[in-house]
Amino acid sequence: MAKVLAALRNHWKKSTFGACLLGWGGHWLYGKHCDNLLRRAACQEAQAFGNQLIPATVPLKKATVFLNPAACKGKAGNLFEKNAAPILHLSGLDVTVVKTDYEGQAKKLLELMENTDLIIIAGGDGTVQEVITGLLRRADEGEKEQPVFAVSGLRWGSYRDAGVKVSKYWYLGPLKTKAAHFFSTFKEWPQKHQAALMYLGPTERPPEEPDEKPSRPPLYVRLYRRLRSYWSSPKEFPQEVAPEDWEELKLSTIELSIATRNRQLDLTRTEDFMDICIEAESISKGEFVHRGSQKMRDPHMCPEGSQCIQASRCILQLPEGAEGSFGIDNEEYEAMPVEVKLLPRKLHFFCDPRMREQMLQAAVQ
Repeated sequence: MAKVLAALRNHWKKSTFGACLLGWGGHWLYGKHCDNLLRRAACQEAQAFGNQLIPATVPLKKATVFLNPAACKGKAGNLFEKNAAPILHLSGLDVTVVKTDYEGQAKKLLELMENTDLIIIAGGDGTVQEVITGLLRRADEGEKEQPVFAVSGLRWGSYRDAGVKVSKYWYLGPLKTKAAHFFSTFKEWPQKHQAALMYLGPTERPPEEPDEKPSRPPLYVRLYRRLRSYWSSPKEFPQEVAPEDWEELKLSTIELSIATRNRQLDLTRTEDFMDICIEAESISKGEFVHRGSQKMRDPHMCPEGSQCIQASRCILQLPEGAEGSFGIDNEEYEAMPVEVKLLPRKLHFFCDPRMREQMLQAAVQ
């Protein structure tokens, strides 16, 4: 034992390196072990669900998976097969996997997609936006125009423009983010983005639909109700619609962001709105570099001193020759006049009932 301690003391550099390597390896193995336990628990729960008996007249639930193999630096396919595919197949669902090969393909495939009970997206932000946009553009969804749909929000400004160039400085390692923002300050300073903004305030949140829809009454009951309502109720004259109370302001900012509240779950709120953040244009170059690193972690953060507006609908008018691009859910679009409208309860996402109950209890407390 004394010889071992003496050897460790004489070769303390190697001993320190070996201890660090051993500690890192143990932490990595423990993480893999925890991941395996989580996968096993999820598979057991899915198998219990899949073993449940269903009547012969009830069809199997259909699930359509949109998989972008290029997402997650090309690892999305392996991650899906390792983590999600076993759970889906053990659950007894009729699973169809659709792999996308190029940008915009998911939108086109959704136009041809047959009836399905649920859609699963395995990919990055771009894949999520493509699937949601394609889904809401379908003829059976009621959208006649061809808008772009987003889940997170829209960004326009200097932080977004610098953020998309971070990957160019990959050779600088952990300093690449600060380098991208630092070199962007060599342009005209301060960098101003001027526009006109019109907006409407928050709207009342629509009621939540019941989980189970009531069964449709027989034909004779529906006919009786329709005739009774026609003969008994007086005919109502259409009421005049009150004009919308638009507010307008001129803005000059280093960055404008319009964010939904999808990341801030609040099941008890009574109003629906988007958060518009107009950041001050007067900022030093050092503070710009520092804040740019923060925005890479939280793109829609609204710094102190910014003007914050709650709106359910807004129109952004840009001057001719406006520079920069929009970042809509981290996807780049040409900057042009745009109308942003909130669509509450447009999509239904699956949520664990236990997690939903916990959120409700936390909101009450």
